[in-house]
Amino acid sequence: MARPRMVYDDDCGFCTWCAAVGARFGDVAPVAFSELSPDQRARLPENWRDSAHLLTDKDVYSGGAAIQGVLARTNVLVAALFWLLEQLPGYDRLREWLYRWTANRRELWGQIVSRGEL
Repeated sequence: MARPRMVYDDDCGFCTWCAAVGARFGDVAPVAFSELSPDQRARLPENWRDSAHLLTDKDVYSGGAAIQGVLARTNVLVAALFWLLEQLPGYDRLREWLYRWTANRRELWGQIVSRGEL
């Protein structure tokens, strides 16, 4: 079983920083948009450049679901917290709204935390 792959925008310093944190603390391997293999790219949704993704052996998660998948792999308590949150009605919508809100402000976040390359 291969390690899940966190697919991120390597033109974004904040995104690169997030991928580095995910790789350091989670059981994921970072894959930059510019480094995608043809097979990996074929598994992504049509608008794949619009968000981060998590590729597992069987599934593809995008946006907030991808970030949740990465964070859930960092610690058993974080995984348990996400399990509890998923029991709440509307959590998925909130998660995706928070992801998009953050992604739309990534230049701002990049001024606080940023990384040029992994």
